Amino acid sequence: MRFNRLVCFCFILISANAFTQSWRFLRHEVLFGAGATNFLGELGGADQIGTYFLKDLEFSMTRPVTTAGYRYIINKYMKVGGNLSFGILKGDDKLTKEPFRNNRNLHFRSPILELGIVYEYYPFKERTNTPYQLRGASGSSWLFSPYLFTGISGLWFNPKAKYTDGKWYALQPLSTEGQGLPGGPKPYKRITVAIPVGIGVKYAFDKHWSMGFEISRRFVFTDYIDDVSGVYYDAAQLQAAKGDVAAYLSNPALSQFPEELGGSATGCQTCAGQQRGNNTKNDAYMYAIFTVNYRFLKYRMHRPKF
Repeated sequence: MRFNRLVCFCFILISANAFTQSWRFLRHEVLFGAGATNFLGELGGADQIGTYFLKDLEFSMTRPVTTAGYRYIINKYMKVGGNLSFGILKGDDKLTKEPFRNNRNLHFRSPILELGIVYEYYPFKERTNTPYQLRGASGSSWLFSPYLFTGISGLWFNPKAKYTDGKWYALQPLSTEGQGLPGGPKPYKRITVAIPVGIGVKYAFDKHWSMGFEISRRFVFTDYIDDVSGVYYDAAQLQAAKGDVAAYLSNPALSQFPEELGGSATGCQTCAGQQRGNNTKNDAYMYAIFTVNYRFLKYRMHRPKF
């Protein structure tokens, strides 16, 4: 009887050790996720100027985002892979009580398509569940795995605004700040680079399946996701070059536009050269995403036979 117990114990111990090392056979992981994104830039935001990051979020402008990705497990601490994400960003000056932003009365929405490389680091090793709850076996009790991640992505965006006819117009071709026109800045590109930085946590159901949640900020190399960055362009010149839609969407200021910025009873009539955005700080946006993750076998694992 003692011999049988000893054999059984050895079998469980060896099997548990095999599953402890199972990550070596489960190095490929795919993930799918969905969540929310929020814009951090000139439009909308908090009810005061000078706030950044979480303090400047306008939660009513939260929009959906979806993602899919692949990870290669280097070891229990590190992964590297790729992501493809699609979401919507939106901002509106009407939602803030800060006088300058509210009177400026600009708004936008933009799709964002992001393709990038991601690096994940697990400070305490990534845990996976095992069939035997043995003390000391990796993943046998604490199945939550916090991690940090960063990377680099290519980002496509296309800001649009609604005209008085109810239609949405792409803003980049309209040169709303005089891009490409005499005396204006160069036209901006709708493709740029984004740097994701974030934290996450995963919970393992077994050696294959896990779910997670992560939150991140995307630092981008442009200030034009919302089409707002520099100064107002001369309205008459813009209208002559690009038409009525461009002139209106460049400056749909409210009637109470501040007099110190050239305002009048009918809005900002002499705003050329006055501040429209803040070109000292690039735009950014945030993700909060729930993921479902699946690891699959590269080849069949060999288990001890008795």
